[in-house]
Amino acid sequence: MPDHHEDPAISFGPFRLFPKSRLLEKEGSPLHVGGRALDILIFLAERPGEVVDKRELVKRIWADVNVDEGSLRFHVAALRKVLGDTGKSARYVVNVPGRGYCFVASLAQPAAAAAQPTIDILPPRSLPAQLSKMVGREEIVEKISNGLSLHRFMTVVGPGGIGKTAVAVTVGHRRSQDFGGRVFFVDFGPLRDASHIATTIASALGLTISAEDPTPALLTFLKSGPTLVIFDGCEHVLDALTPLVERIVREAPQLRVLATSRESFRSEGERIFRLFPLDCPPEREGLDVAEVLAYPAAQLFVERIAQSSGPFQLSAEEAPLVASICRRLDGIALAIELAAGRVNAYGIAGTASLLDSRFSLQWRGRRTAVPRHQTLAAALDWSYDLLSPAESATLRRLSVFAGPFAPEAAATIAAGDGLSTAETLEGIDSLVAKSLIAPSGSRTLRYRLLDTTRTYAHAKLNELGETRQVAQRHAEHFREFFERADADTSTPLPEWLGIYGAELDNVRAALDWAFAPDGDTALGIRLTVAAVTLWVRLSLFAECRERTRTALAALGDNGDDRSRMQLLSALGWSLMYGEGRAREARPILETTFELAEKLDDKDFRLRALWGLSIDQFNNGQFGKARALADRFASVAANSPDRTDIMLSDRLMAVALHFLGDQTEARLRIDRVNASLHLLAEKPKIFPLDLRISTQYFRARILWLQGQADQAQALAARNIEEGRANGHALTFSSVLGQAACPIAFWAGDFEAAERHGAELLEHTERHAIRLWGLWARAFNAAVMARRGDLATGLPLLREELNRAGDARFLPRFLPLLGELAACSGEADQVDRGLDVIEDILTRCNDRQELWYLPELIRIKGELMLKSARHSGDAEARFREAMGIAAQQGAPFWQLRCATSLARLMSAAGQNAEALAILERTCGPFTEGADIADIRSARDLIEQLRT
Repeated sequence: MPDHHEDPAISFGPFRLFPKSRLLEKEGSPLHVGGRALDILIFLAERPGEVVDKRELVKRIWADVNVDEGSLRFHVAALRKVLGDTGKSARYVVNVPGRGYCFVASLAQPAAAAAQPTIDILPPRSLPAQLSKMVGREEIVEKISNGLSLHRFMTVVGPGGIGKTAVAVTVGHRRSQDFGGRVFFVDFGPLRDASHIATTIASALGLTISAEDPTPALLTFLKSGPTLVIFDGCEHVLDALTPLVERIVREAPQLRVLATSRESFRSEGERIFRLFPLDCPPEREGLDVAEVLAYPAAQLFVERIAQSSGPFQLSAEEAPLVASICRRLDGIALAIELAAGRVNAYGIAGTASLLDSRFSLQWRGRRTAVPRHQTLAAALDWSYDLLSPAESATLRRLSVFAGPFAPEAAATIAAGDGLSTAETLEGIDSLVAKSLIAPSGSRTLRYRLLDTTRTYAHAKLNELGETRQVAQRHAEHFREFFERADADTSTPLPEWLGIYGAELDNVRAALDWAFAPDGDTALGIRLTVAAVTLWVRLSLFAECRERTRTALAALGDNGDDRSRMQLLSALGWSLMYGEGRAREARPILETTFELAEKLDDKDFRLRALWGLSIDQFNNGQFGKARALADRFASVAANSPDRTDIMLSDRLMAVALHFLGDQTEARLRIDRVNASLHLLAEKPKIFPLDLRISTQYFRARILWLQGQADQAQALAARNIEEGRANGHALTFSSVLGQAACPIAFWAGDFEAAERHGAELLEHTERHAIRLWGLWARAFNAAVMARRGDLATGLPLLREELNRAGDARFLPRFLPLLGELAACSGEADQVDRGLDVIEDILTRCNDRQELWYLPELIRIKGELMLKSARHSGDAEARFREAMGIAAQQGAPFWQLRCATSLARLMSAAGQNAEALAILERTCGPFTEGADIADIRSARDLIEQLRT
């Protein structure tokens, strides 16, 4: 109990508040109140009846740390809950809107001091001073404090530096009153001889024991009253300490034991509380200061900067750096405190740049900290020195992994040199128990080293000269692993990515080592070849391009032809799908084809032909693209693999679609669709999902053929399938090839806007450049069509210019047509006509005919707005209708007929206009709700009346 002369109580209702002792009682019993909430109560209670401004309150409670009012509201709510002050009419703390908070309770006058009974409460014995503030652990301290009322022996377990001691000391101070001051702290850190455990405990309890066995005297003291003993840093004395703890807990019924250790006692009656790292801000762009400071790790970092360097306010520019530092340090409290201590010397950016160096392990913390907590290296030395030779060897070898790793990979790479697989697995289990390895949190069992532990262990690996040997085993393991992945064509893509995609960081680390001066370039080349499938399925074409270039440079002129063929094929595809109109793609793919011919390799012959055909599409040579599709079909015809025939039909369907033959394109794409049920494995030579990519081209063709309902339903299913599939490039094509244009053509601009926004966000998340350029231009076109022509038209022009050569890809053609059409609507007719003439020249030169009817129709509409050209508009509409009919594209026919009918109606030729429209609309049995059908039928009604 506090000394009332030294710490007079503030009494209100059933409560007594002792500010100096930081104690709140209710009817004589202490209440557990969060640290911030108690600070608020003390500050307000010392100024009763006064409205305290929120900013003043925040400044007082959080000192120099910048927090928002949300934090204040949270802790006031917690305080009110403790006080039972949650009704509509607050009795103790009220909020004065727009001003702040006020303590309104009626204060009771304390009785004369002489009337108070005197009870001597011993101060906590040997308990270190309480931290001024405990960041991010309030809930944990509360749980452990409450747990001691239910369990007599609790152990706080976690890695070094995570804050076990700070939590235990805070709990000790919080529960001190409950034990009448009989709280004792025993630090086993300095103890090297386990035979002195009992005497170390006796000394901490203030006992002088001369007997050879001090245990009976310890028990006598511990039985004498309620007692809390904190055993700190027990990991190195567990074998000797465990039986003693079991005995004293069993024989001293009023005793509570709270221990801290890097592994548990595995003792009878022990309750384990595993302490996890502080929550860190997520890896996400655009985090602002408030979002970063909502996480305890960042709060601790900023608060420690303020303590060591004076007043500090986190800026918007520095907030992402602080978030990154906290993540890099894995939320380890000691590491964060040590890093914060460097900010005064190096700044936040400088401190972040130093994290990769071993120097960071030597940063020093508080002078008063125990030796094992003064640097990260000291904390890790302490754990490392306690390991057996097998455990330390396992830990060193596991440091070669980048990120999480599977147990099987760990056993393969860490075993050897006298260490068996069984010993390695046992060592991993032991390292998990000792908090040096942690489960990664994934659905399948994977482990990880904290970054600080990995840096330390890798330094030990270097010191012992083991790095090259272990790194080579690591690279060899993943070469074999990804050769199996390349052959695994039956596993569904989401599951495949879950298995193999998780090892991307390990592939990167292995390749970085292999191509380093002391690495193994031959192994690096083989690993690069094996990893191509991973990059393609993750849509990482830029990375694939750079990695294959590195491997080709290492291969030189004298390497084997098969490796060269495989690498060139990957490079050509990554250029084609990543860059679009890449001029170097064609010669690379032609060389791939020559090598495939030389080696008589059917798969790579087909890969090269497919790539060359797509390259011709990208460069506007549609006739040549079809010729290459024919060559692909000739090679595929002799293939025993049925999927090669399906790919041949799909490639030809795409060629025919863009060449403007929708009837034959539909025949080919339907043939692929009819065979999809036979597809048991993913085609080896195709980077997209064949099932999904078949459907988005079917939807396009169905739409042009006037089957609007079928096309829209297919596009909707395609979106769901593409989203579930998980392949980034495939889903970009789902949205860009079908969902966006079909919604736009249907006049459903709300859906078009939604799909366009999703595509843009998806391409930014996955760095898919070409589709990102298209999405920005498409979204501008939607904006213009939704009525904001003043904003949308200039933005569309700007985005098409930004796209550069990419605007010559087939997907950009409708957007160029929209640019011309919108220019006309903005009374920029001549400009629109210039645009349309350029596009028509392009289409005729390249045989890019699929959109030709719509372009000619747009030209006719622009002519109507021009006094010089209006007489030619009817001829253009009739020309466009004829071409659409030849192409088997009733949708374009409908648009052209509607434009022509409007023109003829304006000229008084209603009967002929009606006949044209009725003849064109007659075959349509679907799409009653799409804009063009509604417009045509409304016009028919007008003409009839």
